[in-house]
Amino acid sequence: MARNPERRAALVDAGAEVLAREGARGLTFRAVDTEAGVPVGTASNYFTGRDDLLRQIDARLHTRLAPDPAVIAELLARPRDRALVTAFMHDLMGRATRDRTGYLALLEMRLEATRRPELRDSYTKSVRGDLTEGMDFHRNAGLPGGDETVTVLYLAMLGLILEHLTLPGVLDGVLPGVSVPEELIERIVRTVVPET
Repeated sequence: MARNPERRAALVDAGAEVLAREGARGLTFRAVDTEAGVPVGTASNYFTGRDDLLRQIDARLHTRLAPDPAVIAELLARPRDRALVTAFMHDLMGRATRDRTGYLALLEMRLEATRRPELRDSYTKSVRGDLTEGMDFHRNAGLPGGDETVTVLYLAMLGLILEHLTLPGVLDGVLPGVSVPEELIERIVRTVVPET
């Protein structure tokens, strides 16, 4: 098994690109090699199989899409109120929009997990870990609402991100005078998060 961490990271990122663009069926070692611009056969030296590649893409995307610690620190300097939760949701949407490919690859992994129980277990654990981490963060930061608030907010934002990145026209004009996604985020937070 090859040990060059930079090459491995480049191959994993190439795999995410292929996954987002072509779906799981298009995710082959050859396609990853082509996307990464490396000789054919390189990916097979770095991954034990397709499941290994998918697991590494999952881990890498969670790192790519993670919040910037400096942004979190800056936001946490604000009062712990609904406006701060709104700012966090705008940051989440911004990260998903800036790394659209990464987020679409995560969505493709969800679909692939519905067909493959071995991936479903791993991916469920990963996504559940994200939700639990979000609940812990919300609680520890002293933000308004509890675990139920975070869960409903998670579901609402997941739906908004899905529509915004895949079929943005679905939400355009659905609420007259409400811009998508900016003002829709404000409406979601106002509906879900209690006032302090």
